[in-house]
Amino acid sequence: PNVTTLVEQGIQDYNTGNFVNAIKKWQEALNQDKNNPSVTAVVNENLARAYQKTGENKAAIASLSAAIHDYNTVNNIQQVGRMKSELAQVYSNLGQPRKAIALLCGQLVDKPKISENQPSQEIKCTPESAQQIATKYNDKRGQVAALGILGEAYRLIGSYDQAIQSLDTAQLVAPESKFLVFNSLGNAYKSRGQLRELQADSANKAGIFSKENEFTKKSQEDYNRAYQYFQDSIKFARNEKQPLAEMRGLLNLIQLGSQTNQRKFINDREFNTTIKDALKVLETLPDSATKVYGAIDLAYLQRDAKGTSPFTYCPTGLVLSGDNEALNLLENSVLVSKKLQDNRLISFSNGALGHFWECSPDNEKALKNEKTLNNEKALKYTQAAIIAADSKLSAKDSLYLWEWQAGRILDKQNRQEEAIASYQRAFDTLEDIRQDILTAERDVQFDFRDVVRPLYRTLAQSRLDLLGVGAIADEGRAKELSKVVNTIDALKLAELQNYFGNDCVLSGLNPKQVGELLEDNSVAFKNTGFLSSIILDGKTGILLQLPNQATKFKWIEDPNQQGEKIVSSDTLQKKIAEFRTGLVKREEINYDTKIASQLYDWIIRPFAEDIKPEKVKTLVFIQDGFLRSVPMAALYDSQQKKYLVETYAVATTPSLRLNTPKVRDRSTQKALILGLTKEATIDGKTFEQLFAVPDEVNAVQSIFPDHTPLIDDNFLPKSFQDKLDKTTYPIVHIASHAQFGIIPEDTFIVTGKNQKLTISQLENSLRNLNSKSDNVELLTLTACETAVGDDRATLGLAGVALQVGVKTAIASLWSVTDQSTSELVKTFYANYRNTGMSIAEALQTAQIRMIHAKKLPPSEGVNIMYDHPAYWAPMVAIGNWL
Repeated sequence: PNVTTLVEQGIQDYNTGNFVNAIKKWQEALNQDKNNPSVTAVVNENLARAYQKTGENKAAIASLSAAIHDYNTVNNIQQVGRMKSELAQVYSNLGQPRKAIALLCGQLVDKPKISENQPSQEIKCTPESAQQIATKYNDKRGQVAALGILGEAYRLIGSYDQAIQSLDTAQLVAPESKFLVFNSLGNAYKSRGQLRELQADSANKAGIFSKENEFTKKSQEDYNRAYQYFQDSIKFARNEKQPLAEMRGLLNLIQLGSQTNQRKFINDREFNTTIKDALKVLETLPDSATKVYGAIDLAYLQRDAKGTSPFTYCPTGLVLSGDNEALNLLENSVLVSKKLQDNRLISFSNGALGHFWECSPDNEKALKNEKTLNNEKALKYTQAAIIAADSKLSAKDSLYLWEWQAGRILDKQNRQEEAIASYQRAFDTLEDIRQDILTAERDVQFDFRDVVRPLYRTLAQSRLDLLGVGAIADEGRAKELSKVVNTIDALKLAELQNYFGNDCVLSGLNPKQVGELLEDNSVAFKNTGFLSSIILDGKTGILLQLPNQATKFKWIEDPNQQGEKIVSSDTLQKKIAEFRTGLVKREEINYDTKIASQLYDWIIRPFAEDIKPEKVKTLVFIQDGFLRSVPMAALYDSQQKKYLVETYAVATTPSLRLNTPKVRDRSTQKALILGLTKEATIDGKTFEQLFAVPDEVNAVQSIFPDHTPLIDDNFLPKSFQDKLDKTTYPIVHIASHAQFGIIPEDTFIVTGKNQKLTISQLENSLRNLNSKSDNVELLTLTACETAVGDDRATLGLAGVALQVGVKTAIASLWSVTDQSTSELVKTFYANYRNTGMSIAEALQTAQIRMIHAKKLPPSEGVNIMYDHPAYWAPMVAIGNWL
């Protein structure tokens, strides 16, 4: 009886919103009757819901797991299924949708994608999964819950077709829950519409206009479906008198209009009416998470949202800008979250209010006192948000936002060291949870360009600016530079992850920081210098690291410039674009080295004393942004009258932590040789015949006697997969057209029969190798074509190779003649088989041979035009250079 009383008292507290008291009562009930699973199952179920209300997700997971165990013990399998659905919902909310899918339906099984229409994952619903249990017991409520949460989880991992399929099934099972399902369907169609908009943009940049029109049309169709589902959801929720669901529908409809700029079907009048409706419904809502988040969303609503998170910049053009409407909503959300005692809500509401004061007013005309007062208010609420987020670490996914916000406010108050400490805490938190939230709702919770890149760059810039003040001793300076290196390295890894899909895991990532790696591998790194670039607001920095030496740092400067010597990032970007254009177009037979030598003077010469050729033989570049799109090998030393590659072997890597360089036995290596000689048409774009490929293939075959060729119609995605499944090939050579798109779907290798091997298929094929010892040592890609418009595209195929464990990739930064590429590759492989040479030196020697084309005897058969860097410079070594 005492336990029953405690449970009932807890229910009363829960229903009045006193979740903390409810938890106390139920924990007491558990302690009194630990050995009765029929009781503890119900109490744990209740506890889990209360923990979710207070934002204690770890405790909720533990309680739900205990409830599942207890219901299993008493053989109440229907409740086991329901609890699994609730547990899946918690994981999904935490940004871990794959765990949710495993509970709801069974583990997603990765498999090689051998055709465009075949999904790369198959669903294997297991009998013990939530969906199967609900179906077996004809539990309609359980089925709708499982299917609805499953649909949302699929949407979060970007499987929009599967999301729509699950939600359509939920609609058929329980028509009475339509307003909830319609909301989720609207979101799924909206997300797919956004993806198709991105695909249309990618097709436009690749010049495939038929594909662009197709994706634009499909995107419009998806947005129209989303609009209709949100409208229907609002209508059904009103009829069923479900204000919380109506509010969600109204907010989704408003965001469809502002986030996607699809105002053709949401005109200004309807947009404004929907906002008024949302404000009316908000007033009638009971105190709840929907009320708090709804108020914040409406307060920060913009007519044309420029980013996914309004907390990373000061939004302009707020819809509710008059009569303190936005401020009233935010202040009210703080009061409601306090009443609910939910740390997560307290964190978001205070952080949102702090951001309002950070940005208001932030103009030049504001009085000094007014600015000071607003900054103090901003800091007060932001610190309250940090404390709530940090309480039991219940809202780590907001903690980084508020720490970053505090840093910006402290910066304004000229409290630089405190600001850096805040930025560092934001960085540490984000690094800790980035793997989880990478899979969370991209369009709401996390966006790389809005969050990671600016935060990491701000932290690096703040540390470097502090060094510029000159108040730090040499020892402290070395530590600060080491922290800058780690920040930049984390940014490079985050960019790689983001480009290849939001939930990819970098295999074999070294847990040690860059400085530790340089100390540990000082023998392997002997005679090697590492130059890292960081592009910041208005200027670009270069860091030089040498084994067992202090890191050196310099801003890029122009000694010939009048006044301020620092070269602005804009000027550098224009100069780099000019340099690249001059190489790609290769109009002049006699190459003009003027820009190449100017860039040499800016980037390399400041470190000339540290990298003397007698000490440093190889330079490894770890580039940032637009600097990735050009080959450093072609920089020109006007004093020595030499290209950089004539003095140093040159390599590049996205991060030293991606691979541990070491020399391997190359004497008995098998090679898989893939080639295309015929003209091909992919997605309406024609790729011309490659006349020199037969000669290139014959040369590679003669260098590697133990080889398997797949040429033309024999080179297909399926045959490539089959060969890798059966045999270990340390060398994979691909002589074909390759295109880099701004999204992975538009990055592919052209194969036989007008087919293509996409980046996803290549990744799956390489990832499915039987063991780590089977990893490909060297992947060579010739005749590549890089899309313009996205500096991350150069991560491309080489990047995917590295992330699945290929040690080295040799790839071209742009499409060059197949004859010159063939000539370069033949020499490279001959050098590569000479085990005394490193990979970077093998490439260097091949490039120097072409630079000296005019000096070689005719019997060598090297075209004298090949001394132009357009022919030899684009081929770069990425990854292990030894």
